[in-house]
Amino acid sequence: MHNRIAVLRAERGVSRRQLAEALGVHYQTVGYLERGEYNPSLHLALRIAQYFEVPVEVVFSTEPFPRIGG
Repeated sequence: MHNRIAVLRAERGVSRRQLAEALGVHYQTVGYLERGEYNPSLHLALRIAQYFEVPVEVVFSTEPFPRIGG
């Protein structure tokens, strides 16, 4: 699974620890998610999308996201 968690965090100036605290997970879990080492449950994926106020498909995809400005 591919995701844009790191991009969304960077755009909003949110640290891994801040996101983890808001989601109720360990900050290392956020790192595992960003690196694709861990796939979230549906519940966690929806909570991440809700945190960033975007549809879940903006955050997660089964296909790689196209590069922006590349």
